[in-house]
Amino acid sequence: MFQDFKLVDDRPVAIQVKEYIKRLIIKGALQANQKLPSTREMSGLLKVSRNTLIAAYEGLEDDGYTYTVPGKGSYVAAMLEPMTSDHGGADVSAAWQIDWKARMNEYAVSAVELDIMKQGIRAKKGAISFTSIAPDEQLFDLGDVKRAFMDRMAIEGQVLLNYGYAKGYKPLIDYLMRYMENKGVDTSGKDMLITSGFTEGFDIVLSALRPSARSGAAICENPTHHTAIKNLKLQGFEITGIPMEHDGIDVEQLEAVLQSGASRFDLAYLTPSYHNPTGIVMSPAKRSAVMKLMMRYQIPVIEDGFNEELRYSGAHIAPLIATAGQGNGVIYIGSLSKVLFPGLRVGWVLGDQALINNLESIKRARSIHTSTIDQSILYQYLLNGNFDKYVKKARMEYKRKYELTKACCDAYLPEAKLSGDGGLHIFLTFPTGVNTRHLLEACTEQGVIFTPGDRFFIQEGEGTNTLRLGFSRVTDENIEKGIRIIGQQVRGFL
Repeated sequence: MFQDFKLVDDRPVAIQVKEYIKRLIIKGALQANQKLPSTREMSGLLKVSRNTLIAAYEGLEDDGYTYTVPGKGSYVAAMLEPMTSDHGGADVSAAWQIDWKARMNEYAVSAVELDIMKQGIRAKKGAISFTSIAPDEQLFDLGDVKRAFMDRMAIEGQVLLNYGYAKGYKPLIDYLMRYMENKGVDTSGKDMLITSGFTEGFDIVLSALRPSARSGAAICENPTHHTAIKNLKLQGFEITGIPMEHDGIDVEQLEAVLQSGASRFDLAYLTPSYHNPTGIVMSPAKRSAVMKLMMRYQIPVIEDGFNEELRYSGAHIAPLIATAGQGNGVIYIGSLSKVLFPGLRVGWVLGDQALINNLESIKRARSIHTSTIDQSILYQYLLNGNFDKYVKKARMEYKRKYELTKACCDAYLPEAKLSGDGGLHIFLTFPTGVNTRHLLEACTEQGVIFTPGDRFFIQEGEGTNTLRLGFSRVTDENIEKGIRIIGQQVRGFL
């Protein structure tokens, strides 16, 4: 015994010793009331200092795994015995086997079926990956983030480490309310809920708007964000997709759908700026037309503020919620994850005060509150004036990569129609003879992967000739090389 103890470099030795002995006790290698070797003897067996053993033994006693008999030493405390049959005998716990798959409800089964990460693309190490639309971590200004953390912890560190409020960290809420006002939003009669990123905010809103007596019905752009499709389906919404044009949603088609059955739609989900996956920015004229239709038919709009801050082409365009004025028909869900740091899981929902009041209670019931430390770091980072400096740098870099990616597509993929006005990705539509699922298989063999476009469409079988290229985390060399390889494979399909 004690011959299999091995130290690792990155943990305190006393903790490693304590955990090692604890495992022996749990496994039954050390029995209840068995005397442990003395600290002097054990230090020799494990080849660590005696002071380390003293600290480890004290930790074991504190955790209830051992007890001390004065003058005699440390002994193993009694543990809960494994289950045995009614007549005694061997451990029978192995007989308690539940078929968890059979017990999963429709929601759980659907979650797995819609989980594209589990059905995701598998590529060899070193492959050129265009699948990500996360920010490039090489741009992160770690010094400013560390400073923000230290500044906030110095001010109220003990408070930040305790429970927070379901609605959110008030200094951050106040800051973001002013931030939205600077986008032209009339915040009178509106309030804000802080969430753990966009996805939680969207899910909470859907759960509040889902009808109780029937399936919900939603309108959205087609294609659209696959996470939105997944959550709409999981929440029981039937989705009607409206095709996209070069400057945003097809307004005539939208109006025709509304005229045919407006009363049955519970909400519309729209991404007007740097739309995912097409990258299209909805024109001012279409924004106005869409909002007039939604107002006429009294349909609430969930606006996704996706990538809104990464504008590096064209003039600033106000979000839909700004065009609504004092109206309360738009629910804006924002996040800085695609601009700043996805590791800080902070998003927000801006909407009517009565709506936010209900969403706050749902949030409290589900997760109590979003990490207060995350919220406070973001707040201090913004307060310190780092955001504008960072965004300016990020825009310049992503614009350069966008132009490089576009030039490579023009050179190597001339048969593809390209859409995307900025952000972190572009969207390609090929002639109908190119199935991008099959193209992906061929490219994977050549060490290049991308996201097939069909997963962004509402109905199965749509968009089979499309793909999304995320360029934000790909080097210049690999952008050129990867797109050239995709072009070579496309030749075979044409």
